[in-house]
Amino acid sequence: MANKPKMSSTEIGALWMTYQKKTVILRMLEYFIEKSDDKKAKHLMEGLWKKLNPKVKQIEVIFQNEGAAVPIGFTSDDVFINASKLYDHGFDIMFMRVLKQISMAMYTLHLSMAYREDIVKLYMDLTALTQTYYNEFTQYLLTIGILPRPTYISAPESVEFITDKKYMKSSSLFGSKRALSTIEFAYLYHSIETNITGVQMITGFAQTAHDEKVRKYFLKGKELSKEIIIETGKILQQEDIQIPATPGGNVTTSQEAPFSDKLMMYCTYLLSNFGVGGQSFGAAFGLRNDLILKSGVFAKDVYEYAREGVELMIANNWMEEPPQMDHHDDLIT
Repeated sequence: MANKPKMSSTEIGALWMTYQKKTVILRMLEYFIEKSDDKKAKHLMEGLWKKLNPKVKQIEVIFQNEGAAVPIGFTSDDVFINASKLYDHGFDIMFMRVLKQISMAMYTLHLSMAYREDIVKLYMDLTALTQTYYNEFTQYLLTIGILPRPTYISAPESVEFITDKKYMKSSSLFGSKRALSTIEFAYLYHSIETNITGVQMITGFAQTAHDEKVRKYFLKGKELSKEIIIETGKILQQEDIQIPATPGGNVTTSQEAPFSDKLMMYCTYLLSNFGVGGQSFGAAFGLRNDLILKSGVFAKDVYEYAREGVELMIANNWMEEPPQMDHHDDLIT
């Protein structure tokens, strides 16, 4: 496209954030590919790396052509592919599947912030790539039997409308709760599923982090995820619904770090913010007051945990500063 307009502030910000996340994924893929002993899983991850790496290079060129500094992101200094195997039994694909969920959400948002045709096209390409691999990862995990399907229900036989405001109350006068809607159950199920993977991830991080404060931070995150799983599970048990569980993924006894503390902290920050978003969506689209309250509490707890992580990253000089808006007061002498 000849005579491209300059990048807008929103495009710079979105591309900067995309670069951070994509370089994290590339580094993690490099370790998981090296350690994979499953031919199909390794093939899937190698395919994703080969398609994603050129997109990262494309972002670098866009910044360079704009005369802008290329972000540092995460480099070969942040991954140690010769470290012992930390995760096993399908965790690599389980985790990549969660990262693809985050990517799909972020690309939708970032696409809406893009105006220049080449950048819009970049996000369209990334979205298609992510959707393809999300499906590939999901089908692989289902095929090998380590990703359970959600609970089945009887198909609705008629269409009904809500006619009473009591529908939103958590219980009736006699203490009985109305049944969960499938929408409410979907958000609860997703919360448990992603937190199970999160517990496995952060257990490995806590086991291998070098900095003592970072290790303690990861252990705190592990307890928070376990609390969300337990409390959400109680809601399902009260409804006589099977609690989601996955037989896949486990942490080995290795204490050799496959990633830098910087990368593991950023990855935890990324998943924490995804958790805040998930709980917020649950509160927004749920109609039973007790569920809305519970999601609100979880969102607050995860948000505070994420902010604590930011402070820790800043203290260690691990938090790359996003491009700033022009501040004209600083230019006035």
